[in-house]
Amino acid sequence: MAQALQAEDKWKLFQDAVQEGVSKSNWHTWLSRIDVDFDDDPPTLLAPSEFHLKWIQDKHGDLIRSTYREIFESPNGPPFRVVEGLPPELPLEPADEPGDQMPTSMQKQSTLPETNLISRYQFESFVVGQSNRFAWAAAMAVSEQPGTHYNPLFIYGGAGLGKTHLLNAVGHHASEMYPDLVIRYVSSENFLNDFIDCIRRKRPDDFKHRYRGVDLLLLDDVQFFEGKEQILEEFFHTFNSLYESGKQMVISSDRHPRNLSSLESRLRSRFEWGLLTDIQPPDMETRLAILKTNAEFAPRPVPIEVLEYIAGLVSDNIRELEGALTRVTAWSALNRRDIDLETAQRVLQDMIAAEEPVALGPDEIIRTTASSFGFSVDDVLSPSRRQPLVMCRQVSMYLCRELTDLSLPKIGEAFNRDHTTVLHSVDKVKRILRSDRAVFDRVTQLTQDLRKGEGISTRAEGIHR
Repeated sequence: MAQALQAEDKWKLFQDAVQEGVSKSNWHTWLSRIDVDFDDDPPTLLAPSEFHLKWIQDKHGDLIRSTYREIFESPNGPPFRVVEGLPPELPLEPADEPGDQMPTSMQKQSTLPETNLISRYQFESFVVGQSNRFAWAAAMAVSEQPGTHYNPLFIYGGAGLGKTHLLNAVGHHASEMYPDLVIRYVSSENFLNDFIDCIRRKRPDDFKHRYRGVDLLLLDDVQFFEGKEQILEEFFHTFNSLYESGKQMVISSDRHPRNLSSLESRLRSRFEWGLLTDIQPPDMETRLAILKTNAEFAPRPVPIEVLEYIAGLVSDNIRELEGALTRVTAWSALNRRDIDLETAQRVLQDMIAAEEPVALGPDEIIRTTASSFGFSVDDVLSPSRRQPLVMCRQVSMYLCRELTDLSLPKIGEAFNRDHTTVLHSVDKVKRILRSDRAVFDRVTQLTQDLRKGEGISTRAEGIHR
């Protein structure tokens, strides 16, 4: 018993020492999630994911190793192990030291942060190439000195090229450097929904307080405002209020402001007050770099010829590029076989460009997936949490993410869910694909059928080949 208490005391000392050596945001978002297994000798540190482990080793490896050696009296640094299911990311804690000077008006918002930032979209995981270097540099500059340069920063480009990633990265980096900043990431759809909800409740001041009281507003997919006069008027005033107060705005769109034809010229001109930068489809070198980064977390080594094949197969959508690699590595994990070029070609045969690609939307994907699992569309969209309905819903969300250009909030809207639910579902299906052959076969068949436009009505059976 004394030995167990001694070990736990050491663990508490280790946590305290590490916490003192990092910023509050890094501690609460990353390092507080590390656990320990005392059954191992020496004790093993546990991380919730491969990405999480790589991040803390890259950023704080020296601190962790030196602290571990000192407190656990070990000649070597700590062994690590990935254990999925550890506690999820925690929100940033409020500043509470006596020396922290925080305006009274910001205290309530800081104690109940509502940034809506997506945790995995950080600068560290953004692969920089010729196609996105300028946008990345501008985003980094804004995050380090918000409200000083490039206000607003307007990033435009096609779907799946990293705009959402950059917006969230700005928020994460700014919150790390300036913990007291009030930051909000929001899609245009959710901005509109918040506005409608406040009008419905006859509390318009709530909306103004929520969006005009921020220090950094990250607005995604502004093209969604086209043709919506009332929300455009409200956003125009929100923009002016933030700009005149010196607050930073970062805005994304699928096209240049001058091509947002149904937006008023007074708003389009304001988008050009700061800096406009586009993101182009990645070139071959950048696509390879992205695949190499993702391949580091694959269960088996991915040969360079396989990465080159995938990079040549998908040229204009990073999301689809990463999805192709996931399918290949999942097949390898399920079959416990090494990855080779022939395997990749067989697994990805449905991605070879057809003469007339099928345009897919969420309705078709939901209908087809529901039929495959033996459910109705109403079942999938219902609040029910019973299995296997939940798996059917999660697979539908995964396929919407992989096979369409829709944003996370837009997919969530199709399912009457929040974008965080979509992100959780997509990540969960990716994990399951590597361990459950039945799910892998079903998802593969659904993907092939949807790409070919065959639907599922005649294929409710015979999923496994």
